[in-house]
Amino acid sequence: MIAQLLAATVALTAAQAPRAAPPAVSLPFPTGDVQTYNIIQWDPNQLPRIYERSDQLPLTDEELTKLSQAGFEPAQLVKMIEERRCACDASADGLIRLKKAGVDKTVLAAVSRQALAPNRQLDLLVTLDFTGESRTAREAFLYFFVDDGDITRVFSANLPELLQRRNTHETMVDRSDIVIARTVRRIQLAGRVPLKTYGAHRVMVAASASPTLTHPSQLSPQERAKAQSYTFDYPRSSLQSLCRLTAGYRRDAVLAYKWNFEGSRFECEWN
Repeated sequence: MIAQLLAATVALTAAQAPRAAPPAVSLPFPTGDVQTYNIIQWDPNQLPRIYERSDQLPLTDEELTKLSQAGFEPAQLVKMIEERRCACDASADGLIRLKKAGVDKTVLAAVSRQALAPNRQLDLLVTLDFTGESRTAREAFLYFFVDDGDITRVFSANLPELLQRRNTHETMVDRSDIVIARTVRRIQLAGRVPLKTYGAHRVMVAASASPTLTHPSQLSPQERAKAQSYTFDYPRSSLQSLCRLTAGYRRDAVLAYKWNFEGSRFECEWN
């Protein structure tokens, strides 16, 4: 934290000095079309009902192929699909792969009829924790970038606007330190992230003073150094597709009225 403050002081002192152009940045995000979303519009009560987990999860393509090659009768497999559903790829390419693996045509028909609907979006719950009695964030905007094929999707939150809301249920006391009890203000936002491509995706979470970023390459070197990167695998279909993003802010040691971005955590759960 002290090193960051010293760097900020040096930057202010040298503000009038000529600056060299920043080096070109190569990031794993497409530079074509961009879609931007304002996540402070989200409401945590909008998350859909979470399915209760059954003892038996839906079958997958791999399990269906394994059962078929192990000698299970087509009628047995059809019954399993009807009872458990199938988190299978029911697209033309997916059905062709199952057929080439020796799956019977009656089973393919059951997959086409009973397979779970393909994922079109994932549910994202954003939790922002502000520790300490401050009023505003040093970097006023939080960004969540995710690559989606040839599109970079950009989700942003205007923290000053968000912090103007004051609900009593958002405030709690952190007593993990036996000497100092800290006030923590927790704000949660829930919404949906549309994704059109399946498989591996890359995520970057960053705080910035700029309100108009449309790509991670526009982050300053200091902002990029504090950002976190994650990867997750997006399944073609699942009963549940819930991701959680937690971002932490802590009271500045010098400017007591400001919070500093401390980092984030990102995780996804599929059923």
